[in-house]
Amino acid sequence: MIDLRSDTVTLPSHSIRQAISRAQLGDDVFGEDPTVNALQERAAEITGKEAALF
Repeated sequence: MIDLRSDTVTLPSHSIRQAISRAQLGDDVFGEDPTVNALQERAAEITGKEAALF
């Protein structure tokens, strides 16, 4: 059975833990998080809008 109540009732798999441990880190508030930056760039491409609002 799949429990969809909340992400807080699930445990990460081994592959998720590995991905987390290898993730590049940075402060998204200062534009230094490469994952957030890539997500914003992709969203801008999909929507045809600018990457940032502020």
